[in-house]
Amino acid sequence: MIDFNTVRQYNFPTIIRFGAGAVKELPAYLKANGLAQPLIVTDPVVRQLGFFKEIIEDLSAQFISVEVFSDIHKNPVKSDVLKGGDVYKNTNRDSIIGIGGGAGMDVARAIALRVNHHRDLFDYDDLIGGDQYVTESVPHFITIPTTSGTGSEVGRSAIISEDDTHRKRILFHPKLLAKIVFADPLLTMDLPPFVTAATGMDALTHNMEAFLAKGFHPMADGIGLEGVKLVNESIVDAVNNPTLESRSKMMIASLMGAVAFQKGLGVVHSLAHPLSSLLDTHHGLANAVNLPHGMRFNISGFEDKFRRLARTMELKEETGEAVVEHLFKLNGQIGLPIKLRDIGVKEEHLEPLADLGFADFCHANNPKPVTRPDFRRMYGEAL
Repeated sequence: MIDFNTVRQYNFPTIIRFGAGAVKELPAYLKANGLAQPLIVTDPVVRQLGFFKEIIEDLSAQFISVEVFSDIHKNPVKSDVLKGGDVYKNTNRDSIIGIGGGAGMDVARAIALRVNHHRDLFDYDDLIGGDQYVTESVPHFITIPTTSGTGSEVGRSAIISEDDTHRKRILFHPKLLAKIVFADPLLTMDLPPFVTAATGMDALTHNMEAFLAKGFHPMADGIGLEGVKLVNESIVDAVNNPTLESRSKMMIASLMGAVAFQKGLGVVHSLAHPLSSLLDTHHGLANAVNLPHGMRFNISGFEDKFRRLARTMELKEETGEAVVEHLFKLNGQIGLPIKLRDIGVKEEHLEPLADLGFADFCHANNPKPVTRPDFRRMYGEAL
């Protein structure tokens, strides 16, 4: 049994300080690195929480001047990044700390890129080769996760949408990796059940899709399987009867999912992204509802991989269909809906959703090709 009250360090690929109370090390770390004027980027909800105010108080007690930027959308857009970049410049900051879930991390990372790179933000879109323009340094960048879902704290990319079309863009470069991560499971203990459930299913989706993604990356496969195991054995307790152990395992699984999906994601994320763009659906919830349908689509031709997933989940039957049925059951156990109609999707949304899903970038790494009719059929089945 691991003692999660002890703060430990491991490096993969960046420095990770993990354990209850890890965030208390932040002031000393800043001072040791000669940093005294950080910009903290978070979302409006996290800014109001008690642990966030305590972090600010701990920094102020060490005479560290803090500026907080939280004027961001649930699904971040370009204007969020530009406003945050202006705050960084106008208040003479020397570092950036991203605190929160995926939205806060994405905006923080994009601001870090923006500080010394002055082309149009979307010129740096990785999907059009924009990483070639990332030639300058970035500010000292630190991440502190408060949910166990996206794993953005260990990522090198930020997903930012266009303000008008809500088309998602990817800003990616190794320079955008955090210098250090303070992963403190205590920060997740007061999360409401829905947030824990939705972000947890996001972490499960990352690990499952990374394991199934096409291409050769045996390390990602192994990490993804272990992440699936951790989520499967801890998410129900983490949602319904949270303990330090269950929340710690979920945070570890979230970190692992983000490392594993460097291999790629797949059809589930391409089903989920349009729901966020079109209907502003929580990303983790969108993944949760679509996960069984995307997995069922992938079974044929990949039965052996689904046997390994079933074995990892300790299911009685080691089949792909058993995995799918388990996912439906898991959503029910943690209070999430299993149909798209339960999250506001209507029949008239299915055609535009299919268009957006087919245009999405994630299914390029799906283990088998996905056509537009496939998207329309899966949305229809999930409705």
